Amino acid sequence: MKRNNMTGRAWLGLVALGLWLTPLGQAEVQVTDNVVVVVDASGSMGTPMNRTNRDRMSVAKDALKQVLGQIPDSTHVGVLVFPNGNWVYPLGPRNDEQLNGAIDSIRSGGGTPLGTYMKQGADALLDARKKQFGYGTYRLLVVTDGEANDADLVEGYTPDIISRGITIDAIGVEMPSRHTLATKVHSYRSADDPESLQQAITEVFAEVSGSDTGTSGEDAFEMIADLPGETASAMLKTLSTTGNEPIKQRHGEIRRAAPPQRPNNPGSSPSSSQSGASQPSDEDTAEYIASLLCMLGCPLLVVLGIISVVKASKNKS
Repeated sequence: MKRNNMTGRAWLGLVALGLWLTPLGQAEVQVTDNVVVVVDASGSMGTPMNRTNRDRMSVAKDALKQVLGQIPDSTHVGVLVFPNGNWVYPLGPRNDEQLNGAIDSIRSGGGTPLGTYMKQGADALLDARKKQFGYGTYRLLVVTDGEANDADLVEGYTPDIISRGITIDAIGVEMPSRHTLATKVHSYRSADDPESLQQAITEVFAEVSGSDTGTSGEDAFEMIADLPGETASAMLKTLSTTGNEPIKQRHGEIRRAAPPQRPNNPGSSPSSSQSGASQPSDEDTAEYIASLLCMLGCPLLVVLGIISVVKASKNKS
């Protein structure tokens, strides 16, 4: 019985150490650049472009196919179309036949819910970064010819996306004035004809190719190999999870009978706002507890694993 207990403890220790060491093996992943192109396919993109006999959508599709066909294999790309196309090409390695077919399938029509789709694109990039343990580069390229119908969401999501370390580039297609995003994103380019549109997209992807993709998985392992177990574990956890959670959903200005736990509701009364500010919601409390447990979990596993293995080895000897 005692021998079985010792064996069980040894296995428990090995499992705990295995769980901690798993990220080290996973860290040796392919490091890629990642770009999500958010394409405006609203009704106005069906408008003929000046000095051409083609509409803006057709010109944009040709420019995208021309540029994306030349990006290196180390760049993963995704094409997200609003308002009706969604992910015509999910973020991943380039397959020219599938990518060109996806771009050709885009049809114009509808409104401009830009903010909603910027969040979708950013969430895909954050998920990719989590899988790559924070390495690589991550960009969101917006191609649009008009202001958003959900301007409040654009205002809210844009700084949140940038704060996560995602680069946002915007291209305004035949816009009478600079887009609102021009003063909020990393780069803004105007495109009033087919040549300038293709040039603008080319410049964005040239910046992607010239970016530093960061430390490789092997270099990262060497960097932390001599550190104490708890320190290395904490570094790996921070690298692989910090800022990679999906961007929190935002709601429009108009709401119906918002519950008391939402303190920032513009339409709420002073008393309900004070109540919400003094008492956090159940959701916020759960998120806090989960984060705390995650921060403590890896070091605890390391300690328990080492203690169990050492005890089992001593008892066997």
